[in-house]
Amino acid sequence: MSTGAIVGISLGGVFAFLVIVGAVTGEGETTDGKAAGEKPAPTAPATSRPATATPSAPAAPSGVPSAAPGRKTDGKKADTGKLPAFLGKGLQYAQDEAQSLGFYSLRSHDALGRGRNQAFDRNWKVCFQAPAPGTHKTDVTVDFGTVKLEENCPKSDLGAREETEAGGTMPDFAGKSVKVARGSLPSNASITVTDAAEGRMVLMESNWKVCTQDPEAGAALNGRPVSFTAVKFEESCP
Repeated sequence: MSTGAIVGISLGGVFAFLVIVGAVTGEGETTDGKAAGEKPAPTAPATSRPATATPSAPAAPSGVPSAAPGRKTDGKKADTGKLPAFLGKGLQYAQDEAQSLGFYSLRSHDALGRGRNQAFDRNWKVCFQAPAPGTHKTDVTVDFGTVKLEENCPKSDLGAREETEAGGTMPDFAGKSVKVARGSLPSNASITVTDAAEGRMVLMESNWKVCTQDPEAGAALNGRPVSFTAVKFEESCP
């Protein structure tokens, strides 16, 4: 075999070897240009928001509460109500109980006729009430005749009717509270009150009762000054 033939065969073998190597190398790559065996980059997992729970509506009550006495189930004030007897009860309790039954127009007065104010309701007790116990319209005014806790109830309500203004004639105020007497006289009347016993100052006029008066009962007032002598209610006039 000639030298040229040998060289040709050698070159042909080298070329075939290169072709085989190239084919093997080409198979090591994927179609997307990445090297074979290379792991793909991890992708972030898709996040999902939890479903918001929708609160269910509260169940309807199994029973409807009964209406309070003196009130309708729709919240409106009833037209009538049953007023119980409050005689002997504390004034504060009587007022609270009456209001709970739908009676909101309340007043109280001194049953001894002295015109004292019930400044602290818990210190007073009920002796009389108007209207009497029973069924009444809830817009009626309930009036309690009261005395202090340590006092006894009188046989009749001495303060049930307020003293009317005297007008032009002097009323008879003997034995009545100085406060009541003053309240019955015209607001522009000139009034003097002195202690009939010891010369003390008459400060709390509801604690004093009239012993004498000038002008006398039945006399014309006509702007005349009025004078009273008085003692405390637990005392006797001299």
